[in-house]
Amino acid sequence: MNGRELEEIMVSFVNREIDVLVSTTIIESGLDIPSANTIIINRADMLGLAEIYQLRGRVGRSNVQSFAYLLVPSIDHLSRDSRDRLRALMDCNDLGGGFKLAMSDLQIRGGGNLLGVSQSGNIAAIGYDLYLDLLQKTVADLKRRSGQKDAETIRDYIDPEINLQISAYIPASYIPDVSQRYITYRRIAALATSPADSDGDLRDELIDRYGKIPRETENLFTIVAIKKRLSFLRIKKLEKGRDTLVFHFSDDTPLRPEMLLGYLEKFPGKRRKNPPPKITPEGRLIICRKMDTTEQLFKFLSRTLTDLENLTDHENT
Repeated sequence: MNGRELEEIMVSFVNREIDVLVSTTIIESGLDIPSANTIIINRADMLGLAEIYQLRGRVGRSNVQSFAYLLVPSIDHLSRDSRDRLRALMDCNDLGGGFKLAMSDLQIRGGGNLLGVSQSGNIAAIGYDLYLDLLQKTVADLKRRSGQKDAETIRDYIDPEINLQISAYIPASYIPDVSQRYITYRRIAALATSPADSDGDLRDELIDRYGKIPRETENLFTIVAIKKRLSFLRIKKLEKGRDTLVFHFSDDTPLRPEMLLGYLEKFPGKRRKNPPPKITPEGRLIICRKMDTTEQLFKFLSRTLTDLENLTDHENT
């Protein structure tokens, strides 16, 4: 079809003289037709994420409700990458979805030659988000060793180790798809460094998509919340023994020894049969307490961390 015929058809479509425009993917090249409110993309499984995203963006260019229909063969016969692309499109349909979609595309296709052949292999092996996290921590560590005291960067570097001897994971029976389970793990882990305190949005999404959250996953949410509080207090490790809890403090903890000693003098319940808590020269706080259930453990941990946080609040005031 020559240019003159193309122009006549497009003008007729814009002027609403024709209702249906049949085209190749050439229309992804920035055509803006506000009156277009529906697009049907045939064999969407053969297109890339960026291409489908651009095609989908050809409708909804005004205040009219628009629709995009993706036609594919049987889902069971699609390749894994095709299914992942379509899932990413359905998940990233809110404001700011373009950035999330680009990250999903990078995960599906791999990082390519982002930082050289050897580095791109590492990206493909561990995922782009984890690679960036490791890279950021390595840069912070190199700055510290070279004497560049970027306090904020170094403070964010701590990642508390937690060993509470409880089950905390996402069961395969709850989220059967491995890739979706992996993404959910990352999103839950990201809550530990998120400025927002609430995990309600993610919980609501999981309940809406998969049903009631199992106990093991609830434990995972709680442990991530505990990790966030430990990081604030610069506690690098928390471990549970048979009837003990051991907190390992970093050298830069805001809790000075005299503050902890004052806290132990007023430690709640120290007059009971439990041995009194103590601080070791290595910077460990050892609390003896028998806890028979996970609920008792989390309740006692929350109360203890609140007391320690209050010590820092009093110091700052």
